[in-house]
Amino acid sequence: MKAGGGIQHSNRVEVVAAVIFNDRDELLLAQRPAGKVYAGYWEFPGGKVEDGEAAAAALKRELDEELGIDVITACPWLTRDFDYSHAAVRLRFFRVIKWSGEPHGREQQQLAWQSVRNITVAPLLPANGPILHALELPHVYGITCAGELGRDLFMARLVRSLQNGLRFIQVREKHLTGGALHTFAAEVVALGHRFGACVTVNGAADIAAQAHADGVHLTASQLMTAPRRPDCEWCGASCHDAAELERARQLGVDFVVLGPVNATPSHLGARVLGWPQFAQLIRNYPLPVYALGGMRAADLELAWNCGAHGIAMMRGAWGR
Repeated sequence: MKAGGGIQHSNRVEVVAAVIFNDRDELLLAQRPAGKVYAGYWEFPGGKVEDGEAAAAALKRELDEELGIDVITACPWLTRDFDYSHAAVRLRFFRVIKWSGEPHGREQQQLAWQSVRNITVAPLLPANGPILHALELPHVYGITCAGELGRDLFMARLVRSLQNGLRFIQVREKHLTGGALHTFAAEVVALGHRFGACVTVNGAADIAAQAHADGVHLTASQLMTAPRRPDCEWCGASCHDAAELERARQLGVDFVVLGPVNATPSHLGARVLGWPQFAQLIRNYPLPVYALGGMRAADLELAWNCGAHGIAMMRGAWGR
C-alpha cells in the first residue's frame, strides 16, 4: 500500500468504495464476479469514477448499479493509493450513513455481512487489510483527566462511561510520572479491558508496555523526532498542522488526533483550526483522524461530514 496524503497522480485510476454497516454492526463486502480482474476476491462495494464525475456522485451511481440501493447520506473517510500489477488506483472510501433499499447483487455478485474483527470470507483484495484494521477503531476516543477531576471522581466516571459504551481511552496525565503514572495507567487498563475497551498511554511507550496497554499515543514533538513507529498494537499521534500529518503518514501510525478544532479550556489561547480548515487538512488523507478540541458527543456527525473517523474528548467523554 502506498498511502496518499493529498498528492495527486494523474495516472491513477480513481475508485470509490463504500463502508456500509447494518444495525447489527456488520460490514458489507462483495465478491468480484467472473470476468473481472481478481474475480472471486472480496472487496468493499464501489467502482471507477467516470471522467468529469464527482466522487460522491460516482459512489451513488455505483451503489445503485451494483447493490440496488439509493445513497442518502455518505461521508468521506480515507483516501489510499495502491499499486496492483494491472493498475495504480486511488481508493476513495466513503462511510455510507443512510440509504434506502435492500442491498442485493445486481451483477450476480455474492454479498456477505461480516464482523470487522472476524472476517470469514476469503480471499480479500490486497488493498483492504489496512482499511479493515482502521475500522476496528471506535468513533469516540476518551482522554483521561484525573488531574482535573480528582482520581476517585474520575474513576467513577470512567466506569460509567465504559458502561455506556466507551471503548477507546487514552491515559494522559501530565502531572504523573514514573511509578505513579504506571499505577494509574495499569488501573485504567485493567478496568478498560474488563469492558473490552482499548487503552493507549500518552507519551510513554515503556509505561504502556508495563501496564499492558494496547498501545502508545505520541505527542507532536515525539512524532516529529521518532526514528520509527513504536512496536505496539495501536499507535496514535497528536497533530496540529499539515507537516505533522505528513510525518504521521510517513511513520506509519495507525491513527491521528487533529486539533484544536474549537476553543478548549485545556489549551487557552491556542490557535483553533475551525471545521473548514480541519476538513481541508485531512482531505485525501490515508489515516483515521479524530477531531479534538471542544468536542461534544453531538459533534460526531459533523466530524464525519468533514472526513473524520471520530472525535476525541477530554471532559466530554466523562459526563457529569
